[in-house]
Amino acid sequence: MKKTTKQQGFTLIELMIVVAVIGVLAAVALPQYQNYVAKSELSSALATLSGLKTNVETFTLENGEFPADTQSAAVGIPAASMGNIELAQSSASSASGTITYNFVAGLVSPDLSSHGIRLVRSDEGQWTCVTDSGITENLRPKNCKNDY
Repeated sequence: MKKTTKQQGFTLIELMIVVAVIGVLAAVALPQYQNYVAKSELSSALATLSGLKTNVETFTLENGEFPADTQSAAVGIPAASMGNIELAQSSASSASGTITYNFVAGLVSPDLSSHGIRLVRSDEGQWTCVTDSGITENLRPKNCKNDY
């Protein structure tokens, strides 16, 4: 009497179908993940800049002018892990100016490389968030304009 054994395992076709499904899922998920990373890096930079507003306001009220980049130590500019932070007066002896976070290529996602986000202070003390033209609308924080 001959004993029949049932084959166990997957066929080549079944394995190819699984690989194709995984490939399609990866092709859809990877761009979404890259957008998520870029958005979180941009939000982190905006949070860093927003934290500096109080120090800049204090300096401006005490000295009557927006701090220049050479006075960044007086304002307490932290070391930025994704780029560098710069201060700029709009004009000499002016209460208006900008705090800019410039992203450095290689430290951030490619969508943000060599771009920046800034907070702009008017003479009246109003703050506005502005991103440069290289940052797409889907990455930009909701209350930021795309101006410089």
